[in-house]
Amino acid sequence: MSSAVQQAVVDQFEKRKSSDQDQGTDEKQDLEVNVPEDTSSVDDADVLKGDEALRLVGKRRATEFSEEYYRKLKRRLDWVIPPLCSAVYFTQYLDKNTLNYASIMGLPITGQNYNLVAMAFYLGYLTWEFPTVYISQKLRVAKYLGANIIAWGVVLMLHASTTSFGAFFFLRFLLGMLESCVAPILILIISMFYKKEEQGLRIAWFYVMNGLTAIFGGFVAYGISYYSGTRFLPYRILYLLIGGLAIIVGVCVTIWMPDSPVQARMLTKEERIAALERVRDDQVGTESKTLKKEQVVEALSDVRTWIIVLLTMVLASVPNGALSVFGNIIVKSFGYTTKQTLILNAPGGLIGAAMTLFVGWFSDKKKERMLPIIIALIPTIVGVALLVGMANSGNKGVLLFATYLMGTIGPSLSLIYTYNASNTSGHTKKSTINALTLFTFSLGNVIGTEIMQSKDAPQYIPGKIAVMVMYAVGFFLPFILRWMNVRLNKQKQAKLQELRVQNGWTDADVQRERERHAFMDLTDKQNPFFEYIV
Repeated sequence: MSSAVQQAVVDQFEKRKSSDQDQGTDEKQDLEVNVPEDTSSVDDADVLKGDEALRLVGKRRATEFSEEYYRKLKRRLDWVIPPLCSAVYFTQYLDKNTLNYASIMGLPITGQNYNLVAMAFYLGYLTWEFPTVYISQKLRVAKYLGANIIAWGVVLMLHASTTSFGAFFFLRFLLGMLESCVAPILILIISMFYKKEEQGLRIAWFYVMNGLTAIFGGFVAYGISYYSGTRFLPYRILYLLIGGLAIIVGVCVTIWMPDSPVQARMLTKEERIAALERVRDDQVGTESKTLKKEQVVEALSDVRTWIIVLLTMVLASVPNGALSVFGNIIVKSFGYTTKQTLILNAPGGLIGAAMTLFVGWFSDKKKERMLPIIIALIPTIVGVALLVGMANSGNKGVLLFATYLMGTIGPSLSLIYTYNASNTSGHTKKSTINALTLFTFSLGNVIGTEIMQSKDAPQYIPGKIAVMVMYAVGFFLPFILRWMNVRLNKQKQAKLQELRVQNGWTDADVQRERERHAFMDLTDKQNPFFEYIV
């Protein structure tokens, strides 16, 4: 933004401030900021290659808002963004796990073909993850998300029209492609509108849907299982209902989800400026339509990126691929009936949901991202050990309790999402790391579907042991990543002190430079003011 534009905003603010003082009030929340309409045509090279937010607020904070104004704005955002994100994630997780419910509701795909159909979803996810992330960067992200949701709702309903393996495989592959955009876009939206210390709980709010879908889906499948007709099998009813729900959610997202603070139609121009200023000091930026090769290179050359990849693989993806598809089959093997199995999964979902909210709150409260993963992982390791050690005990109550304990690891992926949102800046770098995380998630799930082999039924001991080993490996990775971020923060503090001495900066100068760097679309490594959350 040019100096003339910045000065115009400052003058407008000072004029209104003086007027308020004359009237005996200092309520800045009523401020009306008239930003000149020609801000989009500035010729400042930094603006042209920087964040989209620069076109609206410039490189310096020209407008101040009261804390009360910010609180009201955050509440307004909370009534729209987290509920829509939650609806999307609820729908996605329910859609993805419909196969798990259908597996014991008359699904004609069995044996190794069932494994392959389960794998098809993640093959589609794997194939389309990077393209969909970079396509969304060029488009309006919320509209792109809404279109994908509507499309996958239609695809899900089509599952009810066939009984052949080939058709199921193709539809599941297409479903995976369409759903691959969800997590990267939701993470991006949360990181654009919320400060670092607010992101963990907001991401937990939508990720908690994983647990709630286990409750909702289990009860819906339980109710449908009482249908006794023979011409229209129960699994078909399930696909039609859940597919229709996805279409409704997709329409709502298309209409109401904001694409970014710059383009949020739900906000006035003043509120959009406030939304951007509220997150300026976090140094994470909002969005940029320019794909930057150097940011891709930095993402791929950062050792921490590959630790995140490995953490995703051993904690969130391979075990999930095994347990999400075979969860009902494993519980039924304890000696429960089909109807009992469907309903008994509900408590596990409740435990997972409660743990997700707890670690999300803890993550923001303590400004920790890795320690909550350890907290969630310990009960899970105990649960897997019980499943292996007591596999032939016949004590189905203890075995069922063990599956509930394993549900506590559910929040691990949400914490990885939060880590990416809080510890990565530069739009292309952030998109690349999010895509790589989800690419790994899909690859791990492909592997996971093959861990539980039909020849090992009903106990699946080799698969359970493999899951336990991965959890044990994953226990140490958060400590390594945390240590690296602490070390990087110390290096950044030393570098910043060196810059202060070298340039003779005062505290005011440091704040000026901090504001100038905020929306320049710099990566976390390029920006000396960026601070990592451990």
